[in-house]
Amino acid sequence: MLLIKNIKVGNLNKILIYIIIYTFFTQISFSQSTDNFIGNKTDIKILDKISSKNELVNLKNGEETVYKDLAIRVMKCTNSELDDNPEIKAYIQVRDLTKTDNDKVFVFNGWMFSSSPSIAPFDHPVYDIWLVDCY
Repeated sequence: MLLIKNIKVGNLNKILIYIIIYTFFTQISFSQSTDNFIGNKTDIKILDKISSKNELVNLKNGEETVYKDLAIRVMKCTNSELDDNPEIKAYIQVRDLTKTDNDKVFVFNGWMFSSSPSIAPFDHPVYDIWLVDCY
């Protein structure tokens, strides 16, 4: 009789250990999936090099916004909100409206990083763009 009780207690301990391991791994996978927040809006700062004035522009992702001679579209932005120093990334397309040559439509077409703007620099003679926020 005592042997049967010990076997039942041992089986309960195994079940308890399996439940703890299962919840631990599901919590890890859940925390990794929410690490990068995909936003609906993006803030960029545009510097006019001629007048030396900068302006904060709020853009809705997927829509094209015209700012003076530039047509700017943010396709996607992510924000790693759980870090102490969050990294903001955005896929941005910028067209110069003054150019009519179809081969050189996009002035910039690629990923922009808030912490390292020199990785993929925006090169324009009049304007400069920085990524500020994604929410």
